[in-house]
Amino acid sequence: MEHDLSPATLAELRRPRPYPAVSLLTPTHRRDPLDTQDAVRLRNMVAEAKKKLEADPAVTRDRRADVARQLDEALAEVDLSHTEDGLAIFAAPGEHQVWSLARSVPERVVLSDTFLTRNLVSAHTAEQPFWVLSVSADRATLWSGGVDRVTEERIGAFPLVRQQPNFDPERQERAGDQPSNFRDEDTRRFLREADTAMGAVLRHHPRPLYVTGDPAALSLLGEAGSATAKDAVHVPHGGLAHGTPQAVWQAVLPVLEDEARKRTEDVARSLESARGRKEFAAGVDELWQSAREGRVRLLAVEENYRITVRDAGEHLIVAEDGDLDAREDIVDEIVEQCLETGAEVRFVPDGTLGDADGMAAVLRY
Repeated sequence: MEHDLSPATLAELRRPRPYPAVSLLTPTHRRDPLDTQDAVRLRNMVAEAKKKLEADPAVTRDRRADVARQLDEALAEVDLSHTEDGLAIFAAPGEHQVWSLARSVPERVVLSDTFLTRNLVSAHTAEQPFWVLSVSADRATLWSGGVDRVTEERIGAFPLVRQQPNFDPERQERAGDQPSNFRDEDTRRFLREADTAMGAVLRHHPRPLYVTGDPAALSLLGEAGSATAKDAVHVPHGGLAHGTPQAVWQAVLPVLEDEARKRTEDVARSLESARGRKEFAAGVDELWQSAREGRVRLLAVEENYRITVRDAGEHLIVAEDGDLDAREDIVDEIVEQCLETGAEVRFVPDGTLGDADGMAAVLRY
């Protein structure tokens, strides 16, 4: 299953496909007992997608068989023991993809000539993924971070291991001369390689970067490396290049929480200032209009905010239960529209926005 939504990947997902391009979305659960229901729900959703293919006169027999086969192959690839909060399956003639999302999605099956990517974009934005580079004198490990955990990422040159037969960091540590590991030219060269490898990853998968290591390693990396390491947030904590995901997560968590708190405070100040300048907007209808006009500069969304609306002509109104014209993912639509027009999107804790009712914006004009 896919997790990393890079700009290049998103552009590829958004390109037009031969009709029908099927987008299947379903919520999933990380833990028992609810995750036992996911297999049944997923099979039912695939069956619904096949029924839509059968009922659509615009779908030829050959394409119907092709896409149905792609749906079956995608279903076989789903590992429900490692799902998060949502799942997206994309299937079109000759291709399929399965995406795991760290954000719940509404149940939907859509046939179109493009894939429905807004829920991926929203989940990716809300998750605020980051990299952790853990360095030591003999190893550099890359970790992919998300909402509540990190996992080791084997991408590019990582994990990077120092090839030096006579190098024995454990022996040097026992001898009490560990700091000397970070004074020789070979170590300097190794850390430069790690910095270069990290730069290559960031070019294709840009994210905030945190670097862990003992103070001597971080100091040398800052001297030997490029702007990649110097611009990163340094977390002085040794041993994590050989550590566990849980140990890395516990090391960076206080830094992440402190940064999240500061970002939330910055958003609140920006919104309050915008009120005084008459550049403040709130309410799903006003925000939808502003997003489509490209007027939003900063969009703030409470993490669990959801609202179902229907289009009443010139305005959006709250939908009644069972409304067939309801738009369940209007929040995600607004998020994606704002991102497409260059706005900054921030997800903040529930209750942060007070009377703004879950979502508010700073306008450009």
